[in-house]
Amino acid sequence: MPAASHAADAGTLIVGAGQAGLTVAETLRKGGYAAPVTLIGAEADAPYQRPPLSKGYLLGDVGRDRLALKPPEWFARHDVTLRTGLRVAEIELESRHVRLADGERLAWRHLVIATGARPRPLPEAIGGRLAGVHTIRARTDIDRLRADLVPGARLLVIGGGYIGLEAAAAARTRGLEVVLIESAPRLLARVTGAETADWLAETHRRNGVDLRLGCQLVRLHGADRVTAAEFGDGSRIAVDCVVVGIGALPETALAEQADLACANGIRVDARGRTSREGVWAAGDCATFDLPDGPLRLESVGNAVDTGALVARNILGADDAYAPEPWFWSDQYATKLQIAGLSAPGDAVVVRDVAGEGRSHWYIRSGRLVAVDALGAPRAYMSARKLLKAGLTPPTDRIGDPKTPLGDLLATCR
Repeated sequence: MPAASHAADAGTLIVGAGQAGLTVAETLRKGGYAAPVTLIGAEADAPYQRPPLSKGYLLGDVGRDRLALKPPEWFARHDVTLRTGLRVAEIELESRHVRLADGERLAWRHLVIATGARPRPLPEAIGGRLAGVHTIRARTDIDRLRADLVPGARLLVIGGGYIGLEAAAAARTRGLEVVLIESAPRLLARVTGAETADWLAETHRRNGVDLRLGCQLVRLHGADRVTAAEFGDGSRIAVDCVVVGIGALPETALAEQADLACANGIRVDARGRTSREGVWAAGDCATFDLPDGPLRLESVGNAVDTGALVARNILGADDAYAPEPWFWSDQYATKLQIAGLSAPGDAVVVRDVAGEGRSHWYIRSGRLVAVDALGAPRAYMSARKLLKAGLTPPTDRIGDPKTPLGDLLATCR
């Protein structure tokens, strides 16, 4: 077994080489951190962007080289040790080491868990392990899926969330027949309002997607490879391949092994600290305990913000997480951009202005809390500024197409 290093001079060890983990490393070095920084990734690739996977990369518009978050020389230049293709098997809290699957032990003074999330799988009992059934998380997932996206083939998409909708749009663009089923009565039921969901549903239908809402999958059929799908209404269709987009689960196995507090993610305080001294968590795997309640987000913005937060606090700051959520999704020619977090029961003001695009503004207890911009980038940027400043324009002015976006700020209370 390789000799273990000493924890006293071990610096910061980051488990998870995605956006959050890389942001920790980068922020530490920018802040003058002089101790060792080691970044460990389970995938063979160096840190890369995930959002383009189900968009430009799936379509072939974005090459593998353009996915990289940093050029290879960046790591040497900033003295960040990057080790990929490695799995951490155990956290040894008392000795402040981790044990890799091959038995090697690495020391740490600060340990950051940034293991992200994994796709929720379709159960094996209903055909989830058949060939031709795909989930989307890693680059290699898309490489396998691409081989099945043959023009004229029929793709079944299970789940009407962002991943499923983006996969459906990409498949239609590539010339496949697409059937998308969603068990809820509308799309995106957990993450956005009915107005946005209805607009996207109509967009997909207009582009030829056979969209079936309130539709339950009973099982997939096939010997070794999927050939058909059976639904709760008794109908059955032939399919050539399947994309499963039914949500994601925080990757908490390593934290649970170390007996860290976990509940829908690794529980951390507002500064990113776990229940054990010296251990932090950031990104999709972390649930922050905030004054308004626990919060776990799955987005690039969250990964960047929480990764930077944890690094600043390792450097000695005492910063609390103040989320400023933002998301985006590309579907056909439309870019959906979301600022803030809406919730069921929010009042919705629709702004639809020729040349500006359409946007949905969510008001809760008289306060602006979120905006969905559908091909309306200027509305999105205006909304982010208003949300950051805690300002709310009068609702009648928001929805008035005669009120320029630039004038909304002047009307705020």
